[in-house]
Amino acid sequence: MTKIILVNNIYNVFLLSKTTKHILKRFFVIFLSCMLLVPSFGSFFVYTSFKLNQEEISKTICVQRKMVFNSCNGRCELQKSLKKYADNEKRMQNNLKEKAEVVYIQTSILHNFKLTGIIESKAKIFASFDKKPIAIANSIFHPPSYFI
Repeated sequence: MTKIILVNNIYNVFLLSKTTKHILKRFFVIFLSCMLLVPSFGSFFVYTSFKLNQEEISKTICVQRKMVFNSCNGRCELQKSLKKYADNEKRMQNNLKEKAEVVYIQTSILHNFKLTGIIESKAKIFASFDKKPIAIANSIFHPPSYFI
């Protein structure tokens, strides 16, 4: 008796209600969609991190930081970061192309098919057209006349 109750309790743990399953499916779809969209926002993330740290970048990293009238305000570093990100994306794209080419180079398995003789089928002709029709079949579908 205790074994049956234990098995039922374990089984009920794995059963989820329909609403819980629906929520989990929706969460999973939203999560995968976000994961697919994250790489396309890479330059946006670089620009946002630059804007958040622009004061510090213009005081410490900028090439023109020692000039009295600094018109750069760290934009040179932003250009470097964006160029670095674009180069990294291009390099990754080239790596993917190389991997795709390797996949296409793989040889396929050759099948040896045996040739068989031509199979001739004699179609049975149910109606011969060399005689006049004997009767009219009413069971044949005729479209309504108002469409004509």
